[in-house]
Formats: sequence, structure tokens, C-alpha cells
Amino acid sequence: MTPRLQLALDQVDLHRALRAAREAVAGGVHLLEVGTPLLKAEGLGAVRALREAFPQAEIVCDGKTMDAGRLELEAAAKAGANWGTVLGVASDSTIEECVETGGNYGIHVLVDLLGCADPAARAREVETMGADAVNVHCPIDDQVRGKDPFETLRQVRAAVSIPVTVAGGITARTAPKAVAAGADVIIVGGAITKARDAEAATRDLLEAMRTGVAGDAEVAERGSSEADIRALLEQVSAANVSDAMHRAPCWHGLTATVPDAHVVGKAVTVRTVPGDWAKPVEAIDRCQPGDVLLIDAGDRAPAVWGELATHSARNRGLAGVIVLGAIRDTRDIRAVGVPVFGRVVCPNAGEPKGFGEIDVPLRVEGIECRPGDWVVADADGVVVVPARRAVEVANRAMYCLEAENRVRAEIQDGNSTLAQVADLYKWEKHVAGGQGASE
Repeated sequence: MTPRLQLALDQVDLHRALRAAREAVAGGVHLLEVGTPLLKAEGLGAVRALREAFPQAEIVCDGKTMDAGRLELEAAAKAGANWGTVLGVASDSTIEECVETGGNYGIHVLVDLLGCADPAARAREVETMGADAVNVHCPIDDQVRGKDPFETLRQVRAAVSIPVTVAGGITARTAPKAVAAGADVIIVGGAITKARDAEAATRDLLEAMRTGVAGDAEVAERGSSEADIRALLEQVSAANVSDAMHRAPCWHGLTATVPDAHVVGKAVTVRTVPGDWAKPVEAIDRCQPGDVLLIDAGDRAPAVWGELATHSARNRGLAGVIVLGAIRDTRDIRAVGVPVFGRVVCPNAGEPKGFGEIDVPLRVEGIECRPGDWVVADADGVVVVPARRAVEVANRAMYCLEAENRVRAEIQDGNSTLAQVADLYKWEKHVAGGQGASE
């Protein structure tokens, strides 16, 4: 039997969740989930709103109960939920309270195995306690670091006879793998809620689940290899990367020789003094194709980079050059085609004295770049992604881009404004005394 599709509504604004739900229901989704972020933001009113909007729908209240099982499951049931979730790491007493409450109030109990040391063993235990289903959850924070939920899913499926659900970054490309691993319910969030057309995305997922053939997905697959990192970073902007790193600062105010340039690569670093172009030119020979040469030249003239160095960079296959200092020959550099960013443009160069270092950590304006860190540069500025965080940040940057795509569609389709879509007035930060932070 083809598994069912569950939509996780993890927005923090009810009106946006209801819009996505309407589109998904039109596409054929089977279950609607009030995700934990939505539940925390809107309370059980979100469950009531979904019940009112979709009287025949099967609704899941993802409360992730850890204690007070009777109270929380009863409240979810009275709000209109058909399912309530309790964490597998909760005490046996709490899970048993949830099961008993489920019997009294007609709400099914789904035990989420998130955080369990031995998910398969815990699944067997909660099945014995009377749980109606278990969920294999690969957290998003693990997903963006390249972890895969499906091996655990196979183990849990072999351990129990009750239904098994699975969640965690699933798209139309990966849904057939989840089906093959034994999932009875595929839980999908961003692949639907971040799609420009949630109805079409829902249909694509259902088709992939039915046929077992991976489909196209508007939402990108999460990567873990170096090739994945590059592919993801090439699709996102410097702004997306900054957002992914909690609004990380960047180097800005640079002149780009190639209009609309977008540069991605691993850093080869150089420190030199203004005007001394020896080390920058020597560093070209150390670069590999796709690298970015990042030069700290004191943020002032004379120039340490020009046309001839750019020809050399092209021959080595560099993705781009960033000079926190002065460049010259900008018209000729533009004709060569390798993107070069410079803080200062001037006609005069210095002498190749050979002061400075190659492949050393740089720290400019409080921003650090080490050899091998990833660099993303465009017209907005230059952002550095530490190599140790590259997988995580690349994936999170793609999440930011996809979220923006959905917001853009809601603004355009609804002839609305950003403040309305994002509910800015509701989410303004408040300080003591009840005044807004801007007041």
C-alpha cells in the first residue's frame, strides 16, 4: 500500500501556514501537522484553525510532550487533533499517560524517537506500552551536516509492527528511498511549504511515492561532499550565506571588475603591504582550479594587482580574486573575464619587494579567513565560510534562499507587502515596559 503524505506546517505565522495547507490539500496531502514552531508561536489555536478550515482532515499536533502527558494530549484532542506526539526519551510513565489519555479522548499517540540512544529498542518498548505509531526523525541540524535518516528507519521498521513515520528534509527525489526503507507516512515540510507552488510540489511528492521514481524537487538536496558545497554555494548569494551564519558580517565596499560577478571557491590567502605585488603574483602558482585568491594589502594604494596578474589567474583557472587593497587596469581586467574585487582603484602600482606571506590566516575588520575556508563574493560583498562549517552553512544558505523564494511568491501572488507576509508588527521585539524595540 502506498504510504501517506503528511505536511509539517513549521511556519511561525498562522496565516502563512493556512495558505500552504490549502495548496497542499488541493494537491492531495493526507495529514496536516501543526509543527512544533507553529504550536509554540500560535498555541493550540493553530489546531483549532486547521480543524475549522479543514473539517475532514486528519490533524497531527506535534507537541513533543516530555511531561504532563495526560494534560497535553487531552488539550490537543479537545482542540481537534487526531494525533499527538510524545518524545521517546520521555519517561515510561509519561508515555503510558499519553496512551491512556488517547484511549479516553480518541487521539492517537505518535512517539517521536528523536534523541533516543537506541531508536529500534525504544520503538519496541513503546509499542508494548500501546503507542499507535513511532517516528524516525532526522533533525534539520543533523541534516545540514550530511546525516541520513534512512538506516535508522530500516532498523525501526524491522523492530515493530505498528506504523512508522519518517521526517527530515525529504523531497520528491528522496521520498522513494523513504518508501523503500519501510515508512508508512512520509512527513514533508520545506519541500512543500517553501515551494512557489505548494499544490504542484505535493502532487510531485505523491507521484514519486506512488511510482518509486525520484521526481524533480524545487527544494535542493542537502549536500555533504566538497562538490556539494560548491554546487550549493554557487546557487546562493552572499546575503543568503550571511543569513545562514546568523547575519555574519562581510567585507563590503569593493569594486567588481565583472558586473554581476558571483564568485565561489576555497581561499588561498596572501598578506602583503600596499603596493608590494610579489607575494600576490607568486601565490597564483599555488592555486588550484576553482580557488579564490584573497589578498590583504592594507586597504590602500598603491596597487598590488593588475591585468597581467589576471591573465595568470585565468590560466590557473581561478574562480576570482579579492583584494582588500588596491587594483588597477580595471578595463583590461574586465576583458580577461576573471572577476576581480578591489577596495581601491588607482593607476599606480608599487614594487615587487617580496614582503608578506602566503597561506596564512588573515584577520581584517574582525573577519577571519584561513587557507581552505570558502569564500562567496558578489556585488553586495564578500562572506567567508569556515571550512569546518562549510557543509552546515551551505545547506542553511540554501534554506534561506528557498524561504525567500516562497515569501516572494506570497508577496507577488497576493499583491501583498513584506510586512504583511512576515507579520512584522507581531514579531517586533519588545522590551521591559511593553514598548517596541524601535520606540
